[in-house]
Amino acid sequence: MSTWIRSQQPDPVSGSIGPLQLAWIGDAVWELHQRLRLGRAPGKADALHKAVVAVVRADAQAEALERLEPFLDATEQDLIRRGRNSAGRGPRRADAAIYGKATGFETMVGWLFLNNPARLADLFDHLENAGATSPTSPPNP
Repeated sequence: MSTWIRSQQPDPVSGSIGPLQLAWIGDAVWELHQRLRLGRAPGKADALHKAVVAVVRADAQAEALERLEPFLDATEQDLIRRGRNSAGRGPRRADAAIYGKATGFETMVGWLFLNNPARLADLFDHLENAGATSPTSPPNP
């Protein structure tokens, strides 16, 4: 399922990218992953868009992170901490704790995408097998 990630090459420059930039990259990677996953099934663009939004929102990312936490190594946990601590308050109506977890998740995803895409693919596969990327069925046309 995550073979497109495995083909990425590590970026030697990523060590100089800050946590919020990594989160920005990670957010794009997570959304693309979900678009590829859900786009395999037929459906109207609006329904596909709503299905993707449901799994890329901050609360869904925080939930995905909670499901992954038992499987993360010290480096990944440190990336999450750095991202969470850099997150700030977030949007006015958002829960700061959820926003921080989501930013930590995105930071880890961004870093892994640039430095260890095979590990990122394994984590995405774990989430998919655990059912954390709901909805599990594609939207109806």
